Amino acid sequence: MKVNITGKNINITSAIRTHIESKFKKLEKWQVDIISCQACFSEEPNKQMKFEAVITVPKGKLVASAVHEDLYAAVNEVEQKLERQLNKLRHKPEARRAEKLEPEEIEAE
Repeated sequence: MKVNITGKNINITSAIRTHIESKFKKLEKWQVDIISCQACFSEEPNKQMKFEAVITVPKGKLVASAVHEDLYAAVNEVEQKLERQLNKLRHKPEARRAEKLEPEEIEAE
């Protein structure tokens, strides 16, 4: 999976790049066809880091963002949000196919 990483007002080092790629690699375990991944860093005026990620899947786009003082904490938070979204996307068809229970008839005396 190719991850496109951009930075606004911040330099992206190789350590940051490998950390992001390892986090996005974990998202492949959900067995959802991921078409593309974009990640964007920006530094807010109050010295906080904002991390946004967009994952394109066949059914649409999954978007997550986080603002944190620590860059790595923001990446971890976004990864957790995307995992929840992929989990929901993966198990949604199964929930719709669940068998409906039929009511039982009880005889009244």
